[in-house]
Amino acid sequence: MKDFLIVGAGLYGSVIAHELTRKGYSCIVIDKRGASGGNIRTEMREGIMVHEYGAHIFHTSDEQVWKFVTDLVPMSPFVHSPVACFKGSFYSLPFNMHTFKALFGTSEPEEARARIEKEALEEKMRIVKERRSKESGSSARTSYNDVTDQDPEVDQTCKVSRNTGTTEKNIEDIRDRFEEDREIKEFAPANLEEQALVTVGRTVYETLIKGYTAKQWGCDPRMLSADIIKRIPIRYTYKEDYFNDRYEGLPSTEAGGYTGLIDRLLEGVEVRLDTDYLALREQRDPDTWYKDPGLGLAKRVIYSGAVDEFFCSCYGPLAYRSLRFEQEELETDDFQGHAVVNYTDSESPFTRIIEHKHLTADYRPSGRPFTVITKEYPKLFAEGDERFYPVRDNVSMERYNKYMELAAGCPLVAFGGRLGSYRYLDMDKVIKAALEDAGRLRDGGEERNTVKNDSDTV
Repeated sequence: MKDFLIVGAGLYGSVIAHELTRKGYSCIVIDKRGASGGNIRTEMREGIMVHEYGAHIFHTSDEQVWKFVTDLVPMSPFVHSPVACFKGSFYSLPFNMHTFKALFGTSEPEEARARIEKEALEEKMRIVKERRSKESGSSARTSYNDVTDQDPEVDQTCKVSRNTGTTEKNIEDIRDRFEEDREIKEFAPANLEEQALVTVGRTVYETLIKGYTAKQWGCDPRMLSADIIKRIPIRYTYKEDYFNDRYEGLPSTEAGGYTGLIDRLLEGVEVRLDTDYLALREQRDPDTWYKDPGLGLAKRVIYSGAVDEFFCSCYGPLAYRSLRFEQEELETDDFQGHAVVNYTDSESPFTRIIEHKHLTADYRPSGRPFTVITKEYPKLFAEGDERFYPVRDNVSMERYNKYMELAAGCPLVAFGGRLGSYRYLDMDKVIKAALEDAGRLRDGGEERNTVKNDSDTV
């Protein structure tokens, strides 16, 4: 019997298997797919390294994580600088001076900053007025004495008004301006649209955010949490790097891409593909598998699958967004001249097109005109789809917390990775979590059965 049964041969499962094996523990890794690598799997096609489940750019500022990866495989330099296409016009991402030059016709950073700040303030004032208009019929209004007591400047103005015979209407106007100023200062966006509008203004929002977001999440941006887009990168320079991390790149073509990295991680580890843990478990009596979640294969389980599925979705499913990929092999040297082009208008049904040959500088031309592109179509998760983006709404988070309470009663099972922690995690965060979790398990922390991760979403 092995020490650990690791469910999932993706990045998290492969890293934790590598670390535990390196420390002398015996591991068996199983995966229901017919290939290892999870969603970062790559495949060579006529000299081009194709990312089977969408482009994955490795970036990190964590020196330990970078060293861990580069000790395993050489990395090919790459700087992610996607382009946005809106109704046939192209713009730089993230938002920078190239973007503002195309949108506003300005090449001066201060002029661009002033334009953005002006639009953002106008949107904030508009939203505040709309909120006050909706609430005016039901909310109690601040009294005249309240206004004058709180603001000496208003008090002085009102005293002058009394002496000059100013009407009650003038006093109401003063009070309204005071309340509006206070509400602007204390403004809190109620949804994603408001967050974007008061950060970058209407021009940037409607051109580069609104349509893309609606397609990505399948709903009106006003229905989404402001937290999703809390940190919008705005640069008043011509720097086009999407990420600000110290290290960035992709496993080289020579190393076999991400599949080569996974192969190195799983060297010396028993791996069984086309093996569904939940299907194996169903063949056992519930009391038996509950007491022996390793199913006779191992003493303990590290589960990187969907946590709701592990508990038979007894509290209901957790919400996810999925993706449909449409790959095309084209007889041309170059389709779009760039690795990633985002389509931000609502008319294009896909969110982006990836041309894989531009992801690595060391691709090997096949000797004939040839390229591979992938169109990404976001969709609501349905049974049989791959889970990509957790929709951490109130209902799902309430269910997830209940599943974690159940997990606390499973001391022989540890949950981790994207699905196990119900978070969208960048690859460096997945690796960091796996390294830390492997250390805790080695050090006798078997009772720890859920991963704590602070993720940054892409």
